[in-house]
Amino acid sequence: MAALTKNDIKITRTESSKISSIDFNNLAFGQVFSDHMLICDYKDGKWHTPEIVPYSPITLDPSAKIFHYGQSIFEGMKAYKDNKGDVFMFRPMDNVRRLNVSAKRLSIPELPEAYFMEGLKALLEVEKDWIPTAEGSSLYIRPFIFASGKGFHASPADEYKFIICAAPSGAYFSGKVNVLIEETYSRSANGGVGFAKAGGNYAGQFYPTQLAKAKGYQQVIWTDDTTHEFIEEAGAMNVFIRINDTLLTSPVSDRILDGITRKSILQLAEAEGLKTDVRKVKVSELVEASKNGSLKEMFGAGTAAVISPISGFGFRGEDFIIPEQDASFASKLKNRIVAIQTNKAEDPFGWRVKL
Repeated sequence: MAALTKNDIKITRTESSKISSIDFNNLAFGQVFSDHMLICDYKDGKWHTPEIVPYSPITLDPSAKIFHYGQSIFEGMKAYKDNKGDVFMFRPMDNVRRLNVSAKRLSIPELPEAYFMEGLKALLEVEKDWIPTAEGSSLYIRPFIFASGKGFHASPADEYKFIICAAPSGAYFSGKVNVLIEETYSRSANGGVGFAKAGGNYAGQFYPTQLAKAKGYQQVIWTDDTTHEFIEEAGAMNVFIRINDTLLTSPVSDRILDGITRKSILQLAEAEGLKTDVRKVKVSELVEASKNGSLKEMFGAGTAAVISPISGFGFRGEDFIIPEQDASFASKLKNRIVAIQTNKAEDPFGWRVKL
């Protein structure tokens, strides 16, 4: 059904909404879930019509291949409501396209774009009242696909589930973070799946991150897998470094995620007249810039936090503090992006999509 529309999607509403019990002024990130979810099955060689059903647990066979071979991919996105009650998404087509890039790499059947977009629109219409309006809050949206087909044979599954869940959420991070440059463990490798939003990429980050936290850091800076000379990502985010008045970030590769926020920052910086340079950045260059005073800022960029400033970094037993900036690129760019997302500013780029 390539011509799927919202009207094709069956909606089964919950008999008892829990929305009245939620304190929308005190929301943690991704801990409270809305009343409904979208679910769509792939079987018999095709994706079937999505449905919207009450949010509830799902039942899987113990031999479902997700448990054994890790075929799981996801996206992260947000919906916003302005002061008129209109609902907006931010670059949703980038999410569906990247989901299918990830699907292809993990031998998961690609999802028709209409199933994603029309399903998402239908779900947001049902869950419109769940979109918070407090400053810094949004409805975080998690589309994901995983292997539900059964069997212990090491091969792609023959059945999959596509689900979209939503969680009204406050800010992902508050304040600045202190990071450790990682030289032992790697997030991804050449020829691997680092460019895909695969669940296993994140699972592999948890242990090194816990080691960094035990040393007093909140996150790690990932370096390349062969020499550990080049900076690649910041935790689960793309990383930007400002040396003097140039904003640097690593080029995407099969090790680095093509972040939607990353792309937005580069495009917005160019429009704002800020100098950018997409190139490999050596750890030694970062250390030297910190020592000579040319390192002005460093921040992570991703959907959940938008921009997360970094206050300092640790490297080989030494800590380097990044000074506060009166007019930081991070705050300027974050404010511009959030204003576009929440319909508080003009969108000259066509990023904002009204429901």
